[in-house]
Amino acid sequence: MTAKEEKIKKFDPNAAGLVENNIYGLPFTPEEADIVLVPVPWEVTTSYGEGTSEGPALIREASYQVDLFHQEFPELWKRGIAMVDIPEAMRAQSKSLKQKAARIIEMCSGGEDIFHHSEAMAILNEINEACNLMNEWTEKETMKWLKAGKKTALVGGDHSTPFGFIRALTKHHGRFGILHIDAHMDLRIAYEGFTFSHASIMYNVMQMPEIESLVQVGIRDYCRQENDIAHTSAGRISVFTDSTLRRAHFEGTTWKMQCDKILERLPSKVYISFDIDGLEPTLCPGTGTPVPGGLRYEEATYLLSAIKASGREVIGFDLVEVASGGTDWDGNVGARLLFHLCGVLSGE
Repeated sequence: MTAKEEKIKKFDPNAAGLVENNIYGLPFTPEEADIVLVPVPWEVTTSYGEGTSEGPALIREASYQVDLFHQEFPELWKRGIAMVDIPEAMRAQSKSLKQKAARIIEMCSGGEDIFHHSEAMAILNEINEACNLMNEWTEKETMKWLKAGKKTALVGGDHSTPFGFIRALTKHHGRFGILHIDAHMDLRIAYEGFTFSHASIMYNVMQMPEIESLVQVGIRDYCRQENDIAHTSAGRISVFTDSTLRRAHFEGTTWKMQCDKILERLPSKVYISFDIDGLEPTLCPGTGTPVPGGLRYEEATYLLSAIKASGREVIGFDLVEVASGGTDWDGNVGARLLFHLCGVLSGE
């Protein structure tokens, strides 16, 4: 009997979650678990709210209150879910650089031309290089677990954090599509001068030729530049705005019918990028840029499960932009959403 099998035999999934164990109170190490979560506590370029660098810790803390018997994935816990240790040096660097980035954001808000300002350019160069190194670390760390045969996912941090992971997946899997649930398109080009801005993640990702399609759901806050990029993508980017989805619902289209239309745009291999602000703000009031509207929790989980039911292979996911906002609610919702995402990734 392996060490993992011994732990499964001895573990009581009905007991209170033990905080000395890994995420969800599970006793498995990343080496033993089938599903490995890589935390990336980074939020340097966020321009409104703050606290997403604490997302992995918030979710892990809240996870001990999640019951392990899931109606759809009752045996998921036995597969093993484990979060890698949170890189504290990265979290500290993020906090330091965020203070410097605030100066750039302040100048942009004041209408200053940062590209002809020596102080601003020095800060921008420093931050862009640091973000590039973060991406390289994330790619290397996630690739390590992919090569070990683990089903791998990322927990942010802001929405800039999955870039390195997605790059690793293109090398590991080749071509695939992305289901992007978010209030924002994130198609801005180097927003506020930051090459790897949280608002530029999907623009940057779409420069990878391996990405067959980007399907965006729940979008309700975007600029003309982003709209133009989506509409000139020759069908490579599909956008299901919140307004369009709600109008169809009010006129009698069921959510299942809408999910079927969304899935039609996705290939056989799918990566899920889930910004928690894609949900209605009552579920994530602490997130950095909340927007009225959004998916209800059950709508989101139905769509996620529909991917699995369709026979498509989920090759990875990220869950980003979770912040406390001074309450435990965001972490609570994030931990439960993360568990469902793990179930979809597991293929159970």
